[in-house]
Amino acid sequence: MRAFVFPGQGAQAIGMGRALAESCPAARAVFEEVDEALSEPLSRLIWEGDAESLQLTRNAQPALMATSIAALRALEAEGAGLGAASFVAGHSLGEYSALCAAGALTLADAARLLRLRGEAMQAAVPVGQGAMAALLGLDLEGATAVAAEAAAEGGVCQAANDNDPAQVVVSGTREAVERAVALARGRGAKRAVMLPVSAPFHCVLMQPAAEAMREALATTALRAPAVPLIANVTAEPVSDPETIRDLLVRQVTGSVRWRESVLRMAALGVTEAWEIGQGKALSGMIRRTAPTIATRAIGTPEEAREAAASLAV
Repeated sequence: MRAFVFPGQGAQAIGMGRALAESCPAARAVFEEVDEALSEPLSRLIWEGDAESLQLTRNAQPALMATSIAALRALEAEGAGLGAASFVAGHSLGEYSALCAAGALTLADAARLLRLRGEAMQAAVPVGQGAMAALLGLDLEGATAVAAEAAAEGGVCQAANDNDPAQVVVSGTREAVERAVALARGRGAKRAVMLPVSAPFHCVLMQPAAEAMREALATTALRAPAVPLIANVTAEPVSDPETIRDLLVRQVTGSVRWRESVLRMAALGVTEAWEIGQGKALSGMIRRTAPTIATRAIGTPEEAREAAASLAV
């Protein structure tokens, strides 16, 4: 059994997806449609822009989704596609890529929602007041305890991303997150590092962004995905459109339960995970969480060709 998984923010890189667009008309059409949906040449920024501009949340989110769907179209052009998957899942914004891949959202709607999501998340907290940090070498229980101790002195600090058994990201007000970093180093963390992000994602400070997404999603058509989505918020499979709509709102302030999602996929019988889009970060998290799941990254024309060929063996 196979799952298609889609990366989140942090994977972006200048030039991503360009080889896909140059070699596959269907992949190029993805970037063209996203440009049209946003009324701007986002593809030019992705391929020829500067890294600082691409890193902006409002740009990175639709750009990563476009690259993922372009990779999927390249895979389909090689004779494979969603029919090879039993589940889809995505890390944070990757959940929108997963839903688009599974036919629950149109490409244009996914692009517009992610542009709004990025802008709303950035606007929720003034620049410099929020922060995120990766605590490496601590499990969720240890990281949650550190976050609670840091927040007890004032401010907000929450476990935002439970990525794998030894990588948890905390999010909140800058002072509280900085305290968490100092505390983690004394609680057995191998490393504790502040992350270069522009806002404290996946914590209660994002409530204004959650309300903005609630409004936007209320007027967006959402269909049942062709295969179930393993949701970030619950780490459980879901197919009902109204439930998915609610989970997408909750996801803005809720923790990304990626480790649990991977374990759930393994329990459901998934033995392969194909990472569709830019980078291989999710593949590493999956291997560290569930070594029984084989991983494959599909972000280039060659990788799409090889992946499709593997199904014919």
